[in-house]
Amino acid sequence: MSENNDEYVYDEATGEWRPASEAAAAAAAASQVEVRDASGNILADGDSVALIKDLKVKGAGQTLKQGTVIRSIRLTGNPEEIDCKFDGIKGLVLRTEFVRKR
Repeated sequence: MSENNDEYVYDEATGEWRPASEAAAAAAAASQVEVRDASGNILADGDSVALIKDLKVKGAGQTLKQGTVIRSIRLTGNPEEIDCKFDGIKGLVLRTEFVRKR
């Protein structure tokens, strides 16, 4: 007979007592925001994306051409924006409607 030292919390949605670790994992999964590209593919941190149209970058005096690959994206709290790094452009934020997952 093994002892279970896990704490339990009451889940009001299901009306059951659940292990605290299970409840925390469920809460973390529920708080995840799905970020999708222009084609509807789900994006994740570290993915590579390609631009689907030419974009003028404000403040950089530069245009990113269609097909340009951006590597190692980072998700933001906003499901419509991703944070990127690109040569010579610091703090580049792209809208997901202009990228496609590679």
